[in-house]
Amino acid sequence: MNAGKITGEGLMAIDNEMARQHDDALASYEGAADVAAQVAEILRSRRRVILLGMGGSHAVNRMVEVDYRALGARAVAMTLSEQLYSPMDLSDAAVIVTSQSGESAEVHRILATLGGHDAAFGITLEPASTLGRALPSLIGAGGTERAFAATRSLMITLALHLRVLSALGLDAEPSLEALRARVRLDITEAVKLLKNCKAVIYSGRALRGLAEAAALSTMELARMPAYALEGGQFRHGPLEALGPQLGAVHFCADEEATSLVAGLAGDTVAAGSPTLLFDTSGSDVIHADLILRFPKASGLAAIFTMLPSAQRLAIGIAGQRVSDVGIPLRTTKITRSE
Repeated sequence: MNAGKITGEGLMAIDNEMARQHDDALASYEGAADVAAQVAEILRSRRRVILLGMGGSHAVNRMVEVDYRALGARAVAMTLSEQLYSPMDLSDAAVIVTSQSGESAEVHRILATLGGHDAAFGITLEPASTLGRALPSLIGAGGTERAFAATRSLMITLALHLRVLSALGLDAEPSLEALRARVRLDITEAVKLLKNCKAVIYSGRALRGLAEAAALSTMELARMPAYALEGGQFRHGPLEALGPQLGAVHFCADEEATSLVAGLAGDTVAAGSPTLLFDTSGSDVIHADLILRFPKASGLAAIFTMLPSAQRLAIGIAGQRVSDVGIPLRTTKITRSE
């Protein structure tokens, strides 16, 4: 890591997972063609997909929701718990249930409601799991992720969705190029920028799902308040929280809303919040206290480009606050209670 030496059991486990994540993501993409084609065939006829998951899996679903919609599918990402207790009608939809372990409490519950559904699929790292056995599933390469919190599983799940999206007509090559490139920027100064913040808000427009994943990792690893807000939602009231002790981290791709992300970043700087910007827009109109400039990219390619550095940012923030990073106190890797 650029932010410091890796020490401790938890950090070592995370780093081992991250060292494999690009190769495993590429292998997952290559190995998922058959089931991805089945999912795509169903989606072409139904044009509606409900993406169900919890934690990091839900954040990934929020990332790819954008791409399914762009290809004409009425895509909605929901938590499994929301579907269990205030359910949507799934009868005319394709359903994709995502769980890296395939064994969380909500997965067991949701499978009981999907009996007889002819368009339900799974995404998991464990083919022998309850989910992997119950539904035709896209299987991630490399087996279960052991470290806390999600890193490698995020990249793999994104790659499996990429395979489905490719079968629907998305050009996958920019994303595959981003995976092969393994871009990794030095996040040392970014960690220093946020050192004195008591909380962090992550934000994005098209990249709102990436912001949600980064916020979750920060809470899990640094044990501090972190929140994710879609850029428009950030403007509708939460700006009142800005100030020197609230960090603002913005994600911007080469997207229609680039100028809106730039405007919001300018406002968080003006309010005195230490402001960091992850940027693949290639735009020269964006300003922040610190900008991490990545190769120009949009969509999933932008996410594959920036996600590893966002992961290392969360780890770096945690390293300033927690002596046992990656060792959960109140959480288990597989959540078996609701």
